[in-house]
Amino acid sequence: MLGLGVFAQASSAVFIHGVPFLLPALTADGMPLATAGLLVAMPTVGLVCTLIAWGYVVDRIGEHKVLVGGPLLMFVAGAAAATASNYLALGALLFFGGVGAASTNGASGRVIVGWFPPHRRGLAMGIRQTAQPLGVGVGALAIPAVAAEHGVSVAILVPAVMAGAAALGCLVGIVDPPRPTGAAVDRANPYRGDSTLWRIHAVSVLLCVPQGTVWTFALLWLHRDVGWSLPAAGALVTFTQILGALGRIGAGAWSDRVGSRLGPLRTVAIAAVISMAALASAAWTHAWWAAIPLLIAASVITVSDNGLAFTAVAEIAGPYWSGRGLGIQNTGQNLAIAAIPPAFGALITASGFPAAYLLAAALATAAVPLVPADRQSK
Repeated sequence: MLGLGVFAQASSAVFIHGVPFLLPALTADGMPLATAGLLVAMPTVGLVCTLIAWGYVVDRIGEHKVLVGGPLLMFVAGAAAATASNYLALGALLFFGGVGAASTNGASGRVIVGWFPPHRRGLAMGIRQTAQPLGVGVGALAIPAVAAEHGVSVAILVPAVMAGAAALGCLVGIVDPPRPTGAAVDRANPYRGDSTLWRIHAVSVLLCVPQGTVWTFALLWLHRDVGWSLPAAGALVTFTQILGALGRIGAGAWSDRVGSRLGPLRTVAIAAVISMAALASAAWTHAWWAAIPLLIAASVITVSDNGLAFTAVAEIAGPYWSGRGLGIQNTGQNLAIAAIPPAFGALITASGFPAAYLLAAALATAAVPLVPADRQSK
């Protein structure tokens, strides 16, 4: 269950977060950065429009059907996008691919929460969360290279083929976890009369900004400002995503050991502020000897909070609301991520990369006092 959940989520991550690595190919053809940023954000737009709906479907019909149908939609949309004759059609098909990608976020998390006990759940969810940085790493390594060699259309087949493989694997191997017969209190809306879940959602939205900024623009920054070749920059981004995956596993194991998801979440938020502010300073002064290690550190730190918040939401929401809770969680996060390519692309055009890194640090600072105290989960 864990392996299939990771693979299904990784296929979604390649589709959602790998498409922005088409930015060098799109801008090389003369497209303005803000316009190209809007195009590559379309999968995220499709995802955020349907995350809560997919969560409701998971709560009603279970994980297996969702983990087959969603990746299958990704495959069909991606294969069609590879034949698109204009950017309007391409954007529309990327949108529908994002709709399919939304299915795996809550469903794969629910599979893990359902099959693992609480004292091992943090580690298991940390492993599941490695799907996202690993998906970004696959995208960074493969998509720019394929786009440079064969064009944008062929590069889009990379996430499409992976999604097709995920649909087949989940069809054969996913089994819905057992759901206990819940009392009325377990079925009650956990958002009524309690701000805990809303605060976790807000923290995650704010912490998505440094994460999304590094993911989206690191390759372009290394190529344009630092002067690295695209293959070298892609290799470094892939390396940082592998380290980020290990960081998520470590954060999950840490939360199991201390018996808390929210305490480690607060610490990670503080570390994100420090790393992004330091990266902004190094980029501003062109101190590349410091900027590259800081980019690596920020890439690891800024992804380490996701599994902690994700697990906390699933546990607090309970088995009859976790699908919708995780849908709300990911909707807020991905709305922030969808805004980053066009908004921060415009900021970088006007003021440079250091200003973008500094703004990301400032928004992460606002997240620190919002992290709630621990409470009993369901």
